[in-house]
Amino acid sequence: MYRTVYSPQGARVNLDGRQVVNMASNNYLGLASHPDVIQAAKLALDQYGVGPTASRNIVGNFPVHDALEKALAKYKDVEATLVFNCGVSANTGVIPFLVGKGDVIYSDELNHGSIIDGCRLSGAAIKVYRHKNMESLEERLKEPVEGKKLIVTDGVFSMDGDLAPLPEIADLADKYGAVLMVDDAHGDGVMGPMGRGTVDYFGLRHRVAVETGSLSKAFGSAGGFVAGSRELIEALRPKARSFIFTASPMAPCLAAAALKVIEMVSEDDTYVKKLWENREYFANRITKLGLNIGTTVTPVIPVIVGDGEVAQKMSQDLFEKGIFAQAIQFPMVPKGAARLRVMISAGHAKDDLDLAADAIEESAKEMGLI
Repeated sequence: MYRTVYSPQGARVNLDGRQVVNMASNNYLGLASHPDVIQAAKLALDQYGVGPTASRNIVGNFPVHDALEKALAKYKDVEATLVFNCGVSANTGVIPFLVGKGDVIYSDELNHGSIIDGCRLSGAAIKVYRHKNMESLEERLKEPVEGKKLIVTDGVFSMDGDLAPLPEIADLADKYGAVLMVDDAHGDGVMGPMGRGTVDYFGLRHRVAVETGSLSKAFGSAGGFVAGSRELIEALRPKARSFIFTASPMAPCLAAAALKVIEMVSEDDTYVKKLWENREYFANRITKLGLNIGTTVTPVIPVIVGDGEVAQKMSQDLFEKGIFAQAIQFPMVPKGAARLRVMISAGHAKDDLDLAADAIEESAKEMGLI
């Protein structure tokens, strides 16, 4: 069953009729309910109405779409971007464009489901390599291939909060003549200078040919995008099926909200810095309790408890204590690796983080975990 939110997304929300500290949202920068962002969306509603009602290629393109793509390209330091109605559409649109029957995709075993779907839709052969294991990737790259080669990986893995070893992957891509694509849905607005993403965090801007991202998480709106060369974007626009065959491209009000956030974070890194201050504070508190947070190095902090039933009970117990942290279990994570997935936001005050950490400590003791 879904839980229902009766308030804007924020550090604290009304969830199922009760006020709780929100540790489950992807609202990394805390901007989903910022007054300036809301106002930008309202103005776009007045100017453009609600829905586009047609593909952007037909009659659903608005000036705000073009402005968003231009601002996003500047922010990401790429030649061009193309905005989709969601991140799933971006991945399922660009991957079949890049490769097809006779080609090969090399995919990390923990890649997001939308990457997996995009790979399957392409018709290319799919070779899965062990998570972040460069020996496993190279073994597969060594195998003879007649067609094109595409390596695709998440930048930040959304269940464990760890990073893909992009420098090593880029080296292997160069060595074996493969194109490298990075899905940075959980890295945009989070990683690197000004939150420009994991690619910039590693200084690989000119070595990653294709990047997909999300406007639904750190940027507080909704939508996805593909970033890369102007040649790539101009070729993709008339051919990506998930872009051209939709009567519901990104609504103008959502594009305006995302544009406002891009403008805000491009000018001021306060939000990104606050996010990382909160992340370090909370991670240190949980680690000192002796709880297992795995290999995370990002604001995605899993509290790994192992058993799925324990994770569910702990999540419910925390809710009763006024903290919402979602339980994640198989098949979203491997059997025996069930966890609470705690998401840190720049919107959290220190009191929010302390309340959450105290509740997790109390619940963990009650469950016999510490």
